[in-house]
Amino acid sequence: MVDQASRMPPTKSASPTPLKLVAATDLFASMQRLHNSVARRAFEIFESKGSAFGRDLEDWLQAEAELVHPVHVDVTESADGLTVRAEVPGFKAEELAVGVEASRLTIAGKRETHEERKDEKTIYKEHCSDQVLRVVELPAEVVAGRVAATLRDGVLELKMPKVAPAKKVVPIGSNVA
Repeated sequence: MVDQASRMPPTKSASPTPLKLVAATDLFASMQRLHNSVARRAFEIFESKGSAFGRDLEDWLQAEAELVHPVHVDVTESADGLTVRAEVPGFKAEELAVGVEASRLTIAGKRETHEERKDEKTIYKEHCSDQVLRVVELPAEVVAGRVAATLRDGVLELKMPKVAPAKKVVPIGSNVA
């Protein structure tokens, strides 16, 4: 069987779009709203199952799966920095927020699409909302003020320089007898 992707002609990739970084603390309100949305949906699922106790985790995970799309990340480390690549297909730069602290990366995004189609008698309105949220513990401390973020073909790439190790000066004592 021939792979569908191998039959498709290669596409030109768009030029990368720079992203604006925000303070990680500014993402807290967004994370809280998302948490509340998941909690509301989990409760709806709980009620739809007859309010039977004992399935809390299952209801919560189902609500998360419905409301929050996973963000797959690759983290690579070099001698002087970290590179993170995160899959965020369909998102535009202005729909994403990236927060960087010394050893933590937060990626949050929300997009909404509205579509309206008309025929002779009926109007169709479709609304879609997608959200992403991912918090990544970094393997090394980075300089948050020097992070470069770009978005190209649904992949968010962050280049983060590592914090230079502190130079340790060891005093040399003399033994004078």
